[in-house]
Amino acid sequence: MLVNGKLGNLISIRDRGLLYGDGVFRTLRATQGKAQHWLLHYQKLQHDCAALGIACPDVALLSAELNDLLMQHPDGVVKLIVTRGEGTRGYAPSIQSTPARIWDVSPIPGYPADWAMHGIKARLCHLRLSQQPHLAGIKHLNRLENVLAAAEWNDPEIAEGVLLDVSGNVIEGTRSNLFMVRDGTLLTPDLSHCGVTGVQRERVMEWAAAHNMPCQIGQFGLVELLAADEMFLVNSVIGLWPVRELQDRTWSYHPISRQVQEWLNHALD
Repeated sequence: MLVNGKLGNLISIRDRGLLYGDGVFRTLRATQGKAQHWLLHYQKLQHDCAALGIACPDVALLSAELNDLLMQHPDGVVKLIVTRGEGTRGYAPSIQSTPARIWDVSPIPGYPADWAMHGIKARLCHLRLSQQPHLAGIKHLNRLENVLAAAEWNDPEIAEGVLLDVSGNVIEGTRSNLFMVRDGTLLTPDLSHCGVTGVQRERVMEWAAAHNMPCQIGQFGLVELLAADEMFLVNSVIGLWPVRELQDRTWSYHPISRQVQEWLNHALD
């Protein structure tokens, strides 16, 4: 682990990321010493820092720190946290705060190969996401909704939970972005009121544009989700998981999911 460029795992008890969740993060996968889609993640980091008014660390600095990490840990899940830094008591941020940089590397999870091949079993979470347009799309550090949703089950056969918002709109998985296929059109939820806009979500939409497949961003309810021809989930660690079961609905045929999955797996730069 690196904290502000130095080996260690200690941060100040006055760091605003710890006190208030005042910061952002990115999670990416490293394979054979190469971080997948690092520049795309950095662009997201810049966007999210700007949305919170945090000075984003320079790409050259972060790239150098990342390269140092990858020399020691060529394969793994890399997490970068940027907080607003230390502050005094109270919610109001200081204009003199210096952002903190925290890097961590974890082993790649050993998910069953069957999940990527034949799909996962998912569940509908009871928790409903609140709507806050000012924070929508941002991968900020306050992830308590996701924590509580992920705590709703302990069945190892269930790989992911699906989240709706307080209005009943389908939004995402607890740690993934969600797509549906219906009548030859790719559908993904509107994340302008809540949810996280992940790098893999944008890459799937890039695939759709490159393959002349209509892609619609919109508001979809549970009924529409369960009526879809296919459903799949994506993030930068799992890649793509087709969904084979949710509620009483099952899917056994995933032709579009397979095409997208193959493209994601081979277009790694």
